[in-house]
Amino acid sequence: MRPSPDIRRRLTAIGKLAPVDVALTKTALILAAAERPAINPVPYYRHLERLAEEVDAYASDGDLAMRAEALRSVIARRYGYAGADDAYEDSENANLMRVIDRRQGLPSLLAIIYIHVARALGWTMDGLDFPPRMLVRLDGDGERLILDPFDGAIELGPRQLRDMLKAVAGPHVELAPEHTRAMDNRQILVRSRRNVKILHLRADRLDEALEAIEAVLLFAPTEAPLWRESGILNARADRVSEAVTALEVYLRHAGGDPSRYRATLLLQELRQRLI
Repeated sequence: MRPSPDIRRRLTAIGKLAPVDVALTKTALILAAAERPAINPVPYYRHLERLAEEVDAYASDGDLAMRAEALRSVIARRYGYAGADDAYEDSENANLMRVIDRRQGLPSLLAIIYIHVARALGWTMDGLDFPPRMLVRLDGDGERLILDPFDGAIELGPRQLRDMLKAVAGPHVELAPEHTRAMDNRQILVRSRRNVKILHLRADRLDEALEAIEAVLLFAPTEAPLWRESGILNARADRVSEAVTALEVYLRHAGGDPSRYRATLLLQELRQRLI
């Protein structure tokens, strides 16, 4: 669904903010409202506030391990938040409103809930750009714990992380610092919307896939890979002028992206078609 003018305006305003000023949960709910415009978002904010209150009551100013257990016990056990069996097959798993309604969703959406609750309590938590699925890291008192929101917020050590990575990347790949890189709020939101585009493409819904990318570009206008994808998909849809514009923007932001050369060749071909 194409966002309404009001949603587009709000997302565009977010796109002009520095990453540190992007409100994670608020933006996720704006994106959810783009797909469910008739739904009042207030009950969802209240639900997240209630989660934070119950986690706070459970933790009772405990140490880092107690904070992790409080998050796990309240969010995963008491409220039943968990990874969905059809996580990568149903676009509702990428809509924060529906994730809250159903208590299940994509790793990135579940991570947003954990991050929201932790930060509401003044705790330090980041989303990690782990290749198989997004994780969260809770910091405090000179310690760090990595939790998996998709799997009941269980704690993951180096061995578990290595096993997860090798399962998807191959036995030759070793765990490296970039695999647990902390993401800023805008990057988390971009990752949370990636699956929507993939789902539409799998179902040959090219227009919907383009709409999904265009919505993300409103709040992440310098995300070079998205401009490249927009160019490629517009070319597939025979929207040559739009494809040329998208690829030109991509090349302005691409830097040393290894896909730059192929994008340049495609851009030259498309420009010839406009003559």
